[in-house]
Amino acid sequence: MNIVGRRRIWFAISLLVIIPGLISMAYKWVTLGSPLNLGIEFTGGNLINIEFKSNDVTVTQLRDVLGELGLEKSSIQMTGNRSAIIRTVVLDDEKQADLLSLFKERIGSYDEDKLSISKIGPVIGKELTRNAVLALLIASVLMVVYISFRFEFKFGISAIIALLHDVFLTLGIFSIFWWEVDSTFVAAVLTIIGYSINDTIVIFDRIRENLNKRKKGEDLEQLVNNSIRQTLVRSINTVLTVVFVLVALLIIGGTTIKIFTLALLIGVVSGAYSSIFNASPIWYVLKGMEKGRA
Repeated sequence: MNIVGRRRIWFAISLLVIIPGLISMAYKWVTLGSPLNLGIEFTGGNLINIEFKSNDVTVTQLRDVLGELGLEKSSIQMTGNRSAIIRTVVLDDEKQADLLSLFKERIGSYDEDKLSISKIGPVIGKELTRNAVLALLIASVLMVVYISFRFEFKFGISAIIALLHDVFLTLGIFSIFWWEVDSTFVAAVLTIIGYSINDTIVIFDRIRENLNKRKKGEDLEQLVNNSIRQTLVRSINTVLTVVFVLVALLIIGGTTIKIFTLALLIGVVSGAYSSIFNASPIWYVLKGMEKGRA
């Protein structure tokens, strides 16, 4: 299992899967004004507060009606057995009238006195997005500082590079397939970061233990390979248990959490790969550069 010795292969694979996503994000930023397909939480839309008179209604019924007008991705929040708050993209007067007509035809009459339709701005505005990116940068710096304190600076740099691998891969895939990004996607990315750094630290901790027990003349490349091998079963078992749950949620979890589950599934698999095949080899390369300067 010469993982470190074949590091160029693993680095090449990472570049092959990340670069198309980066190209897609850049192209769509230039042509469409956004690298990702932002949902209504980012772009704003219409807010419909509706209450039906006699028939109880379910989320499935409402989504089926919305789907007839291509609005199946709208956010639906039930506020009672017969009432709901629906958040859609911006609707013109004609499409708005068609939607209300379909509600009356497919589900039943609604209380016109309690019906309210208003245009809303983005829930996640530019300032909040900017603050989230800033918080991510601050968290990355703090992780480097902490890992440098507990291990060494090169471990921290290697961990952050592996994290960026997972984040850019997830963003790139969503950009290529133009899947809609909503607020749950942001939560998924933050979860991916936490999962990936944990997996990486486990391997780094084993490398540190083996360095403390290192015999004179023992090859560093072999030491890193042994450390990865000693934690490999743990890493595989951990990612598989998470993947099984995420696949089940993706199949039967419903539309509401589909984006969150899909992003998390991509990120978890990427995190396992980067922890094993990228983080430790990168540390070995940085360590070799240090020896070269010495």
